[in-house]
Parts: sequence; C-alpha cells; structure tokens
Amino acid sequence: MAACAAPGPGHSPEEPFDPYEKTNRKIHEFNRSLDRAVIRPAGRGYSNFLPDDIETLIGRFAFNLSLPGSIVNNILQGNGRGATEDTYRFVVNSTMGLGGFFDPATEIGMPEATDADFGETLYVWGVREGGYVELPLLGPSTERAAWGKVVDVFTNPLTYALDSPENYYGTVASVSSRLSDRGRFSDTIDSILYESADSYAQARSLYLQNRRFELGQGREGSYLDPYDAPYGTAEDPYDLPTGSYGDPYDE
Repeated sequence: MAACAAPGPGHSPEEPFDPYEKTNRKIHEFNRSLDRAVIRPAGRGYSNFLPDDIETLIGRFAFNLSLPGSIVNNILQGNGRGATEDTYRFVVNSTMGLGGFFDPATEIGMPEATDADFGETLYVWGVREGGYVELPLLGPSTERAAWGKVVDVFTNPLTYALDSPENYYGTVASVSSRLSDRGRFSDTIDSILYESADSYAQARSLYLQNRRFELGQGREGSYLDPYDAPYGTAEDPYDLPTGSYGDPYDE
C-alpha cells in the first residue's frame, strides 16, 4: 500500500493522475451498462414502491450499523474525540433509537458522525493517493481508497460480534439504502452518466475533487454521495456550494 504510484515530475497537480485510463474506461462502460440494465430500473422501482419514511428508516439503520467501523478507524487515526462522539451516537441511537431506525442523537444536539473509513486512515498515515481507478460495480476510486475498501470489510466489530444471520443485516440494509438513493437521485445521476459529453471524465473529476475535499483539503465542508447520502434528507447531492461535489457511485 505504501508503494502506491505517484505522478511523475512533469505531472501537473491540477490534472488527474490516471495511468490506467484505458482500462478504467472499459470498466466505466461496463458499469454504465450494468446501471442502465439493472441498477437504474431497480433503484427507481424500489424508491417508487417504498414510502419515503420507510426509505429513511432503512438508511438510518444501515448508517448506524456502520458506526462501529467508523469508531475503529478514528482510533487508528488517533482521533479520540471522533471515536468518543461516534460511540456515544451509536449507543444512543441503538438504544433510544431502536437499533438506529430513529435518530435521537441528532435531536438532542449530539455532534454529527465522522463517517471515517480506512481510506481516510491511510491518508492520515501518509499513504499516497495513487492513480485513479474505476472499480467494477463500485465505481470511481483511487489506489489508496480501493485498498481502504478492502480493509473496511473487516474493520466493523459487529461482523464478529453478531451471529449469523444477524451479522448480515448491515450489509442488506446498506444495499437497500444505496438502491433507494439511486432511485431518489436518478435524474441527477443520469445527467452525469448518460448526458455528459464524456461521462468518464465527468465522474472522475467529481470523485477526485469531492474525495480530496472530504479528506481535509477543505474539511469544513461535507461529502455527499448519491449512493451514500445523509439519511433522513432528500437533498440533491449535486446541488452544493462551489468546491464540493457528488459522486455518481461510491466511496
């Protein structure tokens, strides 16, 4: 991981470092085809079928189950305050919020969750971003973030604390929530994937700027992803102030 590729001496920092562009574009076309044939119609049907309130409850439940992983990453980053705040939020919403379906932590004024991931932990440790990559199904990423996604599979303590099939509840809720978001923000995502002159370059630009903004080059803002939007809101993730962007897939 520490050997992630870095741009050459002649590479402008203003331009994306994309040494795998030829392969990335092929994967991007595969992802677009999969989205057009399966994900988009499924997302629209799912979102139209479920009432908005139910979608919100599922999203909150999935997000709450992800918090233990965020707590672990905060600890690895040396962020004691973030780990403590996320722990309090998880305890309050898991008890008073009936497993996370409701959000009393926000109602009583607790700080927002940090939503830390292992890709962010690698950034804090000084690991290079590496080249831009597009992953099958998962979409835009970087070499560093891709390694982070792999490790995040194993960093949530609930995976080991719960017996089967309860330990799959978080995964099912997360997939359901992302499908719901695909339906909610269908028009905006479609405008990028199917109406842009170069959807690959557009998605790459949005992802890289948004991810860098999230990691501290503009930390005062927030990261909004149409597949991982803040639960309980129906905001358009692309209707943001200048300098912050949405990601048509995930990170």
